[in-house]
Amino acid sequence: MTRHVTHGPHPVSGTSALFQLLRDGRPRTRAELVSETRLARSTVSEHLETLLASGFLKRADTARSTGGRPPTTFAINHAARAVLAVDIGVTHAHLAVTDLSGRILVDEEHELDVSSGPDTVLADVCHRGRALVRRSGYGEDELIGVGVGLPGPVEHATGRPTRPPLMPGWDGFDVPGFVHEHLSVPTLVDNDVNVMTVGEQRTQWPEVPNLLYVKVATGIGSGLMTDGHLHRGAQGAAGDMGHVQVPHSADVPCHCGNVGCLEAIAGGAALAARLNTPDLPVTTSAELVELARGGSAGVLKALRQAGRDIGDVLATAVSLFNPSVIVIGGSLSQAGEQLIAGVREVVYQRSLPLATQDLRIVRSRAGERAGVVGAAVMVIDDLLAPANIDSQLSRGGASVPSR
Repeated sequence: MTRHVTHGPHPVSGTSALFQLLRDGRPRTRAELVSETRLARSTVSEHLETLLASGFLKRADTARSTGGRPPTTFAINHAARAVLAVDIGVTHAHLAVTDLSGRILVDEEHELDVSSGPDTVLADVCHRGRALVRRSGYGEDELIGVGVGLPGPVEHATGRPTRPPLMPGWDGFDVPGFVHEHLSVPTLVDNDVNVMTVGEQRTQWPEVPNLLYVKVATGIGSGLMTDGHLHRGAQGAAGDMGHVQVPHSADVPCHCGNVGCLEAIAGGAALAARLNTPDLPVTTSAELVELARGGSAGVLKALRQAGRDIGDVLATAVSLFNPSVIVIGGSLSQAGEQLIAGVREVVYQRSLPLATQDLRIVRSRAGERAGVVGAAVMVIDDLLAPANIDSQLSRGGASVPSR
């Protein structure tokens, strides 16, 4: 008989509790599991057999013996299932297949126009995603779920975009339902900067519980990590700093309908539109980056000022949120030091010394992979959580290989 323990509002089986213990990545012997769970050895053995049969657990290397036969250790089999992670931007999509640790196995990028609408964009993503899963060596029956990041506000509980200014035709669209119809697995959706924040913090700053991630690309957005948890806000709109008004630019119209928004001043699209001349043809963020790397004085000056404008907004955020690290990501962060230098200049000048004495303002370390890693982690953490792992175990499969 399966013993259940209480974990929050949901009943959690002893098998699930044992699995959660092993998710920290440290292999354990049967005796260690008995000691840590305080369950009977026979009960631990029963749970281990269930997990081994599902493929989610594997026998690892034998532990050092204190005399006699070396004991077997047990560890999570991260190769048991695959996750499809999708980071959709305004002009591109990045797809990746990961294992259950979030490690990227294979990935690809391609151009798209998010304004072509959800049916067109998502059908293409599902088609490419199915092919990518096959290319990774997994079968479609080994896909555990799909994580999607979108370049606009998302109601995370339903996965539906909420009046996204750069995504005409997407408002209220059932993204999880559409993807599930095509790929037949659970799908989680969030704002793209939120998943980038998760990917950056989990892989590069696991020891930093309070982190602010800023994406500067075609648009501008941010993600907040508080005490190691993503802060989405009441309606999932937290971190939408691109539409905070910059005082000295109150007459500049923004595509959201307001005026003076940071994105309308310092976003990649706004900078390109302002700089574009016959002598300096530039229409995209990618072209801005290329010109900056080539030493274009006009572009470098514009990026420095964009950094100062972003710093104006971040100085307020530092006073309210008091992060340990501010990470600047997105395509424009790859244009050199001028953007980040402008951010540092204003934040360190405007914020109180107590809030900035240990504050680090750095370029993204995860780079372009932050989004897909974060989307994968979002799925892994949800589907392997105590309340959900039993349903995954029930899908079973002793045939699942230990790759």
